[in-house]
Amino acid sequence: MKKEILFVLLNGFADWEAAHIAVCLNSGVKPGRPVKYIAKTLSLTKDPVISIGGFRVLPDYDLHALPEDYAGLILVGGDNWFSPEAESLVPLVEKMIRENKLVAGICNASVFLGKHGFLNHVKHTSNTLEYLKNAAGEKYTGDAHYIEQQAVRDGNIVTANGTAQLEFCREILYALNADEPEIIEESYSFYKNGFLQNGG
Repeated sequence: MKKEILFVLLNGFADWEAAHIAVCLNSGVKPGRPVKYIAKTLSLTKDPVISIGGFRVLPDYDLHALPEDYAGLILVGGDNWFSPEAESLVPLVEKMIRENKLVAGICNASVFLGKHGFLNHVKHTSNTLEYLKNAAGEKYTGDAHYIEQQAVRDGNIVTANGTAQLEFCREILYALNADEPEIIEESYSFYKNGFLQNGG
């Protein structure tokens, strides 16, 4: 049975940061490969959310109607991670970390994780260390664990900067053991470079 992965979407979410990951999870890392997961959407309410690009999404779940079991959360970037409403997601993130399930945040969603102390003891990245420290505030004390890379995975916590949707996807696929490592790398190389590693 396929396990659900919840994409957390707030109004003004960065649609491009979610699209590639959703395809790889929902349809297989490569065409014809086994599919272990299904992509579902979660927002604060069941009301439609609208992306930066203008896509209107009707969430599958809200905070009052969650599935009984799911494999993790992917927090999709956007400016609303700094809003008071986003704070209601903190207990859910805490629960996922406590259960050792995937928690992945890209761009300003990584700042949200930093703001609440979730990155203080794990390797991570964001939109530069200076930006993270300024935006996350005093609860962020993890600068010694900051790595200047596009995407970083430490156990089941994945972070990325806002230009790293493909790298973010790759690290999530590894964290979820979504396919064999060589298949994940082949898929990443194809979408990054426009050709297969073997020249195909």
